[in-house]
Amino acid sequence: MLEEKINELKKRLVDYTSLVINMVEKSIKGLVDKNVEFLTGIIEKDEPNANDFEIELDEICITLIVKFQPRAIDLRTILMILKMNNDLERIADHAVNISQSAFYLIELPLVKPLIDIPRMAKEVISMLNDSINSFINEDPILAKYVCERDSVVDALRDQILRELITYMISDVSTIERSLHLFNIAKNLERIADLSTNICEEVIFAVEGRVIKHHEEQ
Repeated sequence: MLEEKINELKKRLVDYTSLVINMVEKSIKGLVDKNVEFLTGIIEKDEPNANDFEIELDEICITLIVKFQPRAIDLRTILMILKMNNDLERIADHAVNISQSAFYLIELPLVKPLIDIPRMAKEVISMLNDSINSFINEDPILAKYVCERDSVVDALRDQILRELITYMISDVSTIERSLHLFNIAKNLERIADLSTNICEEVIFAVEGRVIKHHEEQ
């Protein structure tokens, strides 16, 4: 009975992840395509749905703990889902932050071509998707691969910042737009960090190893 409930809980977690990934994808697509409908939908529809998901998953986890008093691996799985639920809620918030900056930017001329930010977003979305798959499939190898890719995202963030600083120094009129672009990059970098956090938990659960962010394995 408990195993069946945990499997249902995992399915809801996957549904929540799909919603959050869609929010991140739409926030970047809204920026690139100057699509106000996408950006509005994230804030008016997707964010409330994400909040509902978080509340639902919290309630299910607490109910399972109280009702079944799980032990060992079952308890660890439920507690991990509780933590991942919180991480996903924070990722949804980052998608909203990206959308808010995008709203500002789409009304103005571009500071620079949108090449690095979509590339960064693609890597981040892949990391998030793989982090959940590593949990569902109890795959520490995939989890480790996600952790390794965090440095790629950090490098892209740093590259974007260096270029934006150059633009801001040469033309002060670009400062506010540049800061919004860097805000988007920073939010993407935080999503990558949260994906990495999930994978660190997976590695600990499956292998019993504690690894630290940015640590070489």
